[in-house]
Amino acid sequence: MTLSVRIIPCLDVADGRVVKGVNFENLRDAGDPIELSAYYFESGADELTFLDVNATNENRSTMYDLVRRTAEQVFIPLTVGGGVRAVDDVDRLLQSGADKVSIASAALNDPSLIEAIANRFGSQVLVLSLDAKRNGDAAQFVATKNGGRVVTDIDALDWVARAIDLGIGEVLLNSIDADGTQSGFDIEMLEAVREVSTVPLIASGGAGSAQDFVAAAKAGADAILAASIFHNRSVTIQEVKQELSKAGFAVR
Repeated sequence: MTLSVRIIPCLDVADGRVVKGVNFENLRDAGDPIELSAYYFESGADELTFLDVNATNENRSTMYDLVRRTAEQVFIPLTVGGGVRAVDDVDRLLQSGADKVSIASAALNDPSLIEAIANRFGSQVLVLSLDAKRNGDAAQFVATKNGGRVVTDIDALDWVARAIDLGIGEVLLNSIDADGTQSGFDIEMLEAVREVSTVPLIASGGAGSAQDFVAAAKAGADAILAASIFHNRSVTIQEVKQELSKAGFAVR
């Protein structure tokens, strides 16, 4: 059976509001997270991703109450990330209504955290959120942390392979260079990560048209995430699914 390509709106949240910027900078208000969650659920989203974009940088926990209220509005899988630093953080998020939890900076700082979480809850709840950046003009990609504010010297492909070995169940790959630009996904980066990933791959960063989703699916993405074009309603989820279906991909 052919698996459907999943379409996932992303809600980047800061101070209780959905925000969006370009290359992770100049964040602007994009609406109420509860209202947007309900809208996307009704519009046919397959999943939702909820990221507290300032949690790690400001050294505070994810807003559990907002997660709980969001989970009450949607009946599709909800992935939550931001500020996850310990096994107990995952436990609390799952109890608040999250179906999956994404981990980024804390895993780079302490890779053993991946193994600890996977051993307790199973790989199926754990998503590696990788904000990757091109290293110059070459087709070499490095991992960043703290919401893209800190560029590491860790090769992104090596990190994906290691994280999978430790127990990651899914990879959310976001191109910082393309993020918010609406100029299309970094296909070269997607194809490179697809080569090393043995788990489902979510493409993120750069969606500007329904055709961009088709390009990402052709590059091997199992799911495709977007924010800006859904928030401003320039492209709908149904339009994306229609284009994917016309291109021969299964959708729900």
